[in-house]
Amino acid sequence: PPSLAMASDPADGHATLKRCLGVLRDARNDSEQFAALLLVTKAVKAGELDAKTRRQIFDAIGFTFPNRLLTSRQPPAGCPEHTFRALGLTLLACFCTDPELAGHSQILNKIPTFNDILVSPCNPDSTSMIDDVYQCLSAVVATTRGPRELVTKGTVSALCQAYLNGSYGSDRALTLLLGLLAVAEARCWQRDAPHLLAVLSKLSNDFLMTEDMTKFELCDVLPHFIPLSPLLTQDSQGCKCLHRLYKGLANILSSKLSQSQRDPALKLAACLVQACGSEWIPAGSAGSKFLALLVNLACVEVRLTLEEPDPLEVEGKKEVVTACYILIEMGIQECLREEKPLLEEMQKVQLMRIMEEAFGAVIFYLRQVKQEELQDPFIFASVRILGAWMAEETSSLKQEICELLPFLVHYAKKLFKEGSPAASLPQPELVSTEGSGLPQDALRFLLPGFCHLTAEDRPRDILISEGAPALLCEYFLHQWEVLTSQLESSTPLTSTEMSLQTACGIFLNLVVTAPDLIRREKTFSSLMELLLKSLPLLLPQKDHLVLAANVATLGLMMARILASSAVLQETQSAKDFFGAAICFLSQAHTAQAVPGSEALAAAVSPAYASAWADVRELWFLGMQALAGCVPLFPCLPQAVLQARWLESLSEFLTRVAPASVDFELIAAFQGVLVELARASQPCRDAILSHHGGEWANLYGMAALEQCLSEQ
Repeated sequence: PPSLAMASDPADGHATLKRCLGVLRDARNDSEQFAALLLVTKAVKAGELDAKTRRQIFDAIGFTFPNRLLTSRQPPAGCPEHTFRALGLTLLACFCTDPELAGHSQILNKIPTFNDILVSPCNPDSTSMIDDVYQCLSAVVATTRGPRELVTKGTVSALCQAYLNGSYGSDRALTLLLGLLAVAEARCWQRDAPHLLAVLSKLSNDFLMTEDMTKFELCDVLPHFIPLSPLLTQDSQGCKCLHRLYKGLANILSSKLSQSQRDPALKLAACLVQACGSEWIPAGSAGSKFLALLVNLACVEVRLTLEEPDPLEVEGKKEVVTACYILIEMGIQECLREEKPLLEEMQKVQLMRIMEEAFGAVIFYLRQVKQEELQDPFIFASVRILGAWMAEETSSLKQEICELLPFLVHYAKKLFKEGSPAASLPQPELVSTEGSGLPQDALRFLLPGFCHLTAEDRPRDILISEGAPALLCEYFLHQWEVLTSQLESSTPLTSTEMSLQTACGIFLNLVVTAPDLIRREKTFSSLMELLLKSLPLLLPQKDHLVLAANVATLGLMMARILASSAVLQETQSAKDFFGAAICFLSQAHTAQAVPGSEALAAAVSPAYASAWADVRELWFLGMQALAGCVPLFPCLPQAVLQARWLESLSEFLTRVAPASVDFELIAAFQGVLVELARASQPCRDAILSHHGGEWANLYGMAALEQCLSEQ
């Protein structure tokens, strides 16, 4: 009706709008509603409405009227067929500007409709509908329930198709995909991997072929389309994408670049390393040169940023330096790789020298860190990469690392005791959160280096003086709690289990080199108590033999030092531990048939075979420690008799060919048998009654022979 014509003055326009809303509310027929609605949508499209007025529109018409418009198939006379649908979408786009309404179930259940419009052929009359759909989807992504609903209802594949078709609004489809992948990456790839791979294929092809600034812009986009799962290396299309990305990066990084061009390329390379290791770099001369160049550039970037740190400059470069850390860590791994190495020996030597200089800069930077900066995730990333270097390279930068040890212990202690806000770098794909490696777990990355350092006098003294042993005991107790919650779920080897094993290695070093510390520090009594309780729980679990070997050996070696402590005095937990330790030591070897011969040979038991490379040294140490414990613990000989170890050992030595038992194994058995024969008459009698004198002579166990012959 003419009385509803929209006024040119904004104030009059708002008054007219209110009259329109009244008409919408009180309309007697569709034509009156339609006339008022046209004016409302005109005002909505002109962007003249504030949030309050938009809410008034919703309060006036709700979802019922837009729902009718979306399902109406008969347009007004002389109008395009999608007129009602377009009006309905305009109203929904208006409602979606209110975050509360954008997450409403009435909007979420329109997602399939939005998807249909995106993948339908586009004509000039439908561009406004597509704009409204993108406005609705952008609002839905920002809600709590939105991303899950979008993935479940197929929006990822619709957006992928819209982008690949290159039709109107395809750039907005890519932007929305980036937003969805940022908040629901795993779910997107799980449901729509083929469609996302198709987008990655196009992006990687554009990245390889284009020769303008688009190439560098794609460096920022591509990381979002590289999943952390092994999908790319296991899929033929994914492998082609990786090869194009390799070639594109090789072209970029071998050219003369500005900093703004080089930084995105280094971040893309780091993202590929996180997802695929070095598998995306082909073997051969070209691949090895590219890998060496990549690590070299990363080291140069680290040195330039950290050697003379301007606080403002470092702040702006943290993201790219963190990416460089990932590339350097790959460099360390490749320099140590012996099977099918990508690098030649000369390249390895050169890279180790260049990386050493970069780590000198990391140490220099960490020495400048102030107390108030300790929660910065970049400090965590710097400590993490230094931990990776210390784990593998034990001879270089020894002096500098010793000087930094007080800071490293203080930093690890602060994060462990206080926890840390879940601070992550602006690009989460550059930060690993696997297992227990959350921001507060700096110790996880320092443990391997500490294990090397506690074997040497000066760094060990520094670690002890800084309170590292007590911290490590607390950390062990905490990690054991984490592991016990995982034992029930039979998960594979985790970072928690690796941390516990490495901590055991550190404690073993301290037991051997600083026994007084074990006696003096009260926390070691708590650790001893935990070891007594944990071995009986751990040993029956399959797939945890290496950790069980560490716990058994460490417990036996500590028991020799702490023999007089209350926790070891005839307690049930001590008896259970010694029983489990005897079980671990006694079941490691068996008599095995030799193919083509009737003779039997000594062999590692099948249950131990797969882990023997990691368990062997611990088993021999454990045997030595058990021999040392026998005179100190009267319950031990009885435990050996109850386990019937002497009978099974006698049978084993009698059945196998003596030549198949190596000297080290004979010495280990003899050490324990001599102590048992000396400490316990029942044990001595059991050995003699099972022909101990004969096989002691047969295997050249002179000390045992002499012990058995004494009255």
